[in-house]
Amino acid sequence: GSAKEKAIQFYRSCMDTQRIESQGAQPLKDLLNQIGGWNITGMGKAKDFNETLQTLMGRYSTFPFFRVHVGPSPFDLKTNIIQIDHPEFEMPPESKFKKKNYLEVTYQRLKKGKNSYLVLLGGPQDGPPDSFSLTLSFISNLQRVVTPLRERQQRGMLFFRTTIRELQEKAPAIDWLSCLQAVFHPMPLNLSQPIAVHDMDYLRGMSQLIEQWHKERVLHIYMIVCLVGNLSPALDSQFQDARLELSKILYGKLGSRMIAAERWRKCLTDTTSFFEPVLGQMIVQEIFPQQSKKLAEQMFSEIQDALYGQLDQLEWMDEQTRQEAKVLVSKLQVEIGYPAHILQTAKVNLEYQNLEISEESFFLNVVACLKLLRQNSYLKLLQHHSQDNWHVSPWTVHSYYSIRHHMVVFPAGMFRSPFFHMEFPSAVNFGAIGVFMAHELLHAFYDYVLPGGCPTCNSSALQKSIDCLVEQYESYGFKVNGTFTLLENTADTGGLAIAYQAYKNWLKKHKEEKDFPKTGLSHDQLFY
Repeated sequence: GSAKEKAIQFYRSCMDTQRIESQGAQPLKDLLNQIGGWNITGMGKAKDFNETLQTLMGRYSTFPFFRVHVGPSPFDLKTNIIQIDHPEFEMPPESKFKKKNYLEVTYQRLKKGKNSYLVLLGGPQDGPPDSFSLTLSFISNLQRVVTPLRERQQRGMLFFRTTIRELQEKAPAIDWLSCLQAVFHPMPLNLSQPIAVHDMDYLRGMSQLIEQWHKERVLHIYMIVCLVGNLSPALDSQFQDARLELSKILYGKLGSRMIAAERWRKCLTDTTSFFEPVLGQMIVQEIFPQQSKKLAEQMFSEIQDALYGQLDQLEWMDEQTRQEAKVLVSKLQVEIGYPAHILQTAKVNLEYQNLEISEESFFLNVVACLKLLRQNSYLKLLQHHSQDNWHVSPWTVHSYYSIRHHMVVFPAGMFRSPFFHMEFPSAVNFGAIGVFMAHELLHAFYDYVLPGGCPTCNSSALQKSIDCLVEQYESYGFKVNGTFTLLENTADTGGLAIAYQAYKNWLKKHKEEKDFPKTGLSHDQLFY
């Protein structure tokens, strides 16, 4: 079937709560048995540590000890690089709690819980009594070797360029080449593969901990706990209750505020996470017809022209810088509504051609999608340095400027009332979405207002303009630090002025303007 048909089947399998309830924990139990179960009492085949880790990372997108993703290289913005960081821990670090015996209290409460993963899956409570307590202790030790973000920033440790070979020497407990090959299969990797590490001290400490605990069954239990946490949202209501209870135990009052989402909302979110191009195409066709896209593009062109005019009037900018600024505007890439590939149905279908979806098992659908998501996202990012990879979905209400690509993005979700409508007067459209457009456009000029950003400009005139804007925002009485918020304030104030000028220029060309007769507002009042 087509990608759209598979997305609909996936959603339906999620909404079929009767079938999900009848299957209970069995789908997860079957999966756990394939990778050695809980392996507590010595029953069942004990899998090799690195073999199990490779399975979890490559097949189930579960990263117990470290996270792997692909992102722009800080060393060459035109390329992507494999990046490694510490994992996202479900358990909060001990340092956040004043109780010295937090681990013991947590363990006792988990044991007494009516609904727990351990009870539902016949987990470690059947084995040695201290096995799960030791697992909590291991997690706590793992968290302690994480270097705080601020310390990493101060020490310049956020991006450490290395290779798989060097990583193997510094953190030998992990079979790095095999684990990364499992994640990036079928892409060939070798020991010279460049890697960016976000916390090398953590990886060293993690490796030492794994070696210290290697004879314990704790490592296997911990990996299974991570897998269960990752896959349990695809199971019945008992598991969702267990998730809520776990959150209350781990986070106290804060966790008690967690409320289960309405089923349709959860299913829509899950479908979106796995079928974003499909849903993007469906939504774009529904809410953003070609005539809306054409009008939006014409508006942005008018805003660019208005900016050219404003650049000519800047007293602090010298002529050479002025011409450079105009070239910067002319070279800007503008993406409005959606990435081009979204509407290429054949290409989208190709992306999902090997995915098998059945309305009979939501759990197995999630497992299949995790595998496909891993294959598609990693391969796509490694093989193509494409600007088609937006940071937002087409339906979101969030525009942005990408420094890396010198590109502004305005998703289709922004071109809806009250920001934009084909039937609105131009004053309303320019006063709403037009201001957003001009705001994002001005982000490209941040360097000019930063200290030393424009050495050939009239520094005293520029500083006078900056001081004026800082004073304006600090006079509002909201305890705003005008210096700290200067860049955003520049884009807000300048964006408003440019959008207004663009609207005036638009009126001269189009002559006619619609009214909102019942409001009694002038066109200028409608703009503001």
